[in-house]
Amino acid sequence: MSLCRRTMLRAIAGAAALPAAARSALAQTYPARPVRMIVPFAAGGTSDIFGRLLAQKLGERLGGTFYVENIAGASGNLGTAQAARAAADGQTILIAFTSFVVNPTMFDKIPYDPFRDFEPVTLAVSSTHVITVNPTVPAQNLGELIAVIRANSGKYSFASPGVGTPAHLLGEMLRLSQRLDLVHVPFTGGAGPSIAAVVAGHVPIGFSTLASAAQQIGAGQLRALAVTGKARSPLRPELPTTAEAGYPDIAGDAWVGVLVPAGTRKDIVGLLNREIVAIVALPEVKERLATLGFEPAGSTPEEFAARIRSEVDLWGKVIRAANIKAE
Repeated sequence: MSLCRRTMLRAIAGAAALPAAARSALAQTYPARPVRMIVPFAAGGTSDIFGRLLAQKLGERLGGTFYVENIAGASGNLGTAQAARAAADGQTILIAFTSFVVNPTMFDKIPYDPFRDFEPVTLAVSSTHVITVNPTVPAQNLGELIAVIRANSGKYSFASPGVGTPAHLLGEMLRLSQRLDLVHVPFTGGAGPSIAAVVAGHVPIGFSTLASAAQQIGAGQLRALAVTGKARSPLRPELPTTAEAGYPDIAGDAWVGVLVPAGTRKDIVGLLNREIVAIVALPEVKERLATLGFEPAGSTPEEFAARIRSEVDLWGKVIRAANIKAE
């Protein structure tokens, strides 16, 4: 049984342990009015699409209205700050992306505290990244790529969707852990432009989510070397993880999680956790998630809190070592 599967079963079992009468009474009184789900990015992105799917399913299951409000700006900091200042009554939910654990180090100052201002509900879904190369690069696996870069100091670069994205930080992990002379080439507007640059040979190496590059990998326009998650991806199960390739220090993924303002009642947090864990496990939702490159996670609040702390530390070390600053 996979780690994600065991985690989801524990979360479901923990919620089920609540007295049935208490769960029923809460479901009848919550939500008392429409619930605002803040997505701190513009409409149309993967976190926004997931947020709208989740809002629809929560409304169906709890009998209330859940709606998405996009508050974009400052790499997610503006919307996150509004969620942090909201009343702790369960009527405001934050749909957080990986930037939630990156921004505390990327920015000199952020308008919220990721630990004190929020109650974690669940790590909902995750998405692995993939290391790709243009087919002209003479490397069939990650070890060979590292050897090629090392033998051609100053001649290789890697593309990412932008400064501070998980893809960028994973590239820096490669550079730092292997002490390589490797230049970062950031792009904007999502993963598409960075992937296109690697396909065209303008940049030889690419870091992106696996879902974003799956079509080009399948068409032979990119050669995929390894995925950066803890386990192989069902999208390309033949690809080894970086740990399996012998490089466990190059690891990480993107995710979407759910949080509420600090002080929100524990029974509301528990109800939301139970419902969201159940929603991401639904067959039709899993099918939709797969098209976005996401896999269901469904953690407990405690597991998500631990992950937030560990990843603030993990990405913080990379950002400081690489001297990365927010643009």
